[in-house]
Amino acid sequence: MGHQSIYLSSVQPRSGSLLVAIGIMEMLKGHFKQVAFFRPIVASEGKEDDSITFMRRHFQLKIEEEQCRGFSVDAFIDAYANNTENELIEAIIAKVSRLQESYDFVLIEGYPRERFSTRFDFDINLQIARNLGTPYLPVLNAYRKNNKEIIDELRIISEVIAEEGCNHLATFINRCDPEQIDSLQKMVRTECQKKKTVFFLPNSDELDRPTLLEVATHLNAKRLTGNGMQLQRLVHGNKIAAMGMENYLAHIDDGDLVIVPGDRSEIILLSILAYHAKHHPSIAAIVLSGGISPSPAIMDLIEDLQTQTIPLLLVQKDSYHTAIALESLSPSLTLQNQRKITLAKALFDKAVNKAAFEQLFTHQASDIITPLMFQYRLIEQARSDKQHIILPESDDARILHAAEIIIRRGIADITLLGKEEAVIQHATQLGISLTGVRIVDPDDANMQAQFAQRFYTLRRHKGLTKKAAHEAMLHTNYFATMMVYEGMADAMVSGATHTTADTIRPALQIIKTAPGVTLVSSVFFMLLETRVLVYGDCAINLDPTAEELAQIAVSSAQTAQHFGIEPRVAMLSYSTGDSGSGPEVEKVRKATQLAQQLRPDLLIEGPMQYDAAIDEEVAKKKLPGSKVAGRATVFIFPDLNTGNNTYKAVQRSTGAIAIGPVLQGLRLPVNDLSRGCSVEDIVNTVAITAIQAQQVKRS
Repeated sequence: MGHQSIYLSSVQPRSGSLLVAIGIMEMLKGHFKQVAFFRPIVASEGKEDDSITFMRRHFQLKIEEEQCRGFSVDAFIDAYANNTENELIEAIIAKVSRLQESYDFVLIEGYPRERFSTRFDFDINLQIARNLGTPYLPVLNAYRKNNKEIIDELRIISEVIAEEGCNHLATFINRCDPEQIDSLQKMVRTECQKKKTVFFLPNSDELDRPTLLEVATHLNAKRLTGNGMQLQRLVHGNKIAAMGMENYLAHIDDGDLVIVPGDRSEIILLSILAYHAKHHPSIAAIVLSGGISPSPAIMDLIEDLQTQTIPLLLVQKDSYHTAIALESLSPSLTLQNQRKITLAKALFDKAVNKAAFEQLFTHQASDIITPLMFQYRLIEQARSDKQHIILPESDDARILHAAEIIIRRGIADITLLGKEEAVIQHATQLGISLTGVRIVDPDDANMQAQFAQRFYTLRRHKGLTKKAAHEAMLHTNYFATMMVYEGMADAMVSGATHTTADTIRPALQIIKTAPGVTLVSSVFFMLLETRVLVYGDCAINLDPTAEELAQIAVSSAQTAQHFGIEPRVAMLSYSTGDSGSGPEVEKVRKATQLAQQLRPDLLIEGPMQYDAAIDEEVAKKKLPGSKVAGRATVFIFPDLNTGNNTYKAVQRSTGAIAIGPVLQGLRLPVNDLSRGCSVEDIVNTVAITAIQAQQVKRS
């Protein structure tokens, strides 16, 4: 039986235990259906705890706030003063025990020790962990410390934990200078006698910088211009604009927050002009001080630009007191800071050997797959063998945000299509780092000529002319598809700004179908509460024949297998078994027979109704003895009308997450995005595409 809980705690100021907690919780949610979060000590009784709120909402934990709380700081101080601390600890043990009865795993985060350091000369977290019998994970702060100081502190905390009688599971040393980590690892191996597992996390200046949203909230500012994505941008420095136009530009840098009275129109307009210029600083925002808004004429001019521009934040304080107020802003990881959360997860991903960490606790196998489990496994599987994915739509802000996440988390290598200078400028305006992203100019004459000639050779038997081949390469999707065909990348994802036809047509003409496959089709992964289902085809083939339906069934079963889902294929119709007749039922019956002949090793049954396929009680009545009915994982719809309506009905009525359409049957992977896709949708689709590319290389 593995440990049901872990106790994580900072043992030094500003150690960043929340960052570690986020990384561990993501791992736990990737393995367990029900995970609880608990804090034995909270700041106060009447106020929400920030860590509890973050964990419950970000990781969609099904647990009430009150279940996550122990007692307040004041309650502990009073208990120790009155020698009643044992009663308090017994109450905490009872709370954790109840959680362990209801949840598969409990992650416990202690209260920062420095908050008690003036009252107690011992670590209350260690006492609680010992009494709970819970493995203990200390988090140390290595910021601006040399190797000897860090190793000495590691030895001391290890001795203290041993003396307290706690089970010391491992140690996280956070905020390390990246240049130190190799030498620190060697010192731990050679100098530490009790060799506990130690994980070193590098320091990140970005996590110490506030976002515009934090600034706006802290200053109680009114946003006059700017959108939600822009408010995720990090602020690199604060400047007061007290000088004239001729000197102003020389004193600002990318990411600065400029504080200026709202009647300084020349500074506002000059900042906007620099923001859109190629070789001038792109500041993060302008804070308009003194409660003075720009004149209506200036605001009309800004709005008339009809393009994204610098956020303008209005505050009531004057410039001096606004700057003073910003000095007291302490950046943090909050629910709204999506870019910081991504960075925190990326730091954990790269620094922690997850396989080694998972060996420290075990979990029981389960058929249950929650949406977070599936998404976690997607990311981890993609990261295990990085593939190279092209995203042709670099003019879309969502694509740039997704590219940053994908690169930072090591999900895939990314190529964007576009003019490098323009792409970088757009990213800079959004505060996005594209370090590690390759940018290729689709207007490159040599590449266009090479691709046009190859395309002409491929399609001239279909009547394609050289002129038409060249014109096709002027379209980014054709250009990107040819890059995949030529081996310059492993796969492509498009569709954020293009239609499905714009994405699929080049793939059909250039990449074509895989050997033994006659039809390109699609599936949606339907992420229900405790399982993942595969629906096909809900996006491509309008009214497939029996032969085509059989091919869709086989392709969908293979796709399910590639993503760790045991394929039990239900061929759907309005009739179950031999109970009905009609042309549509006969089509499905014939398709079932053909699919069984193509893949006798697979469980494929039909025709059957949806209720018989998914509900075990209904299946017992309608198809007793069936190996698929009531347990189906792959659902094949008889036509596009049925499939498309069904997936949307299930998605909207149950709250299921629908990932797709995922194309199948192509020789090399190409996938389509919805034009209404979110950044998360893009990241998930890229991960799926990368896994498909892995499978192509293995086949």
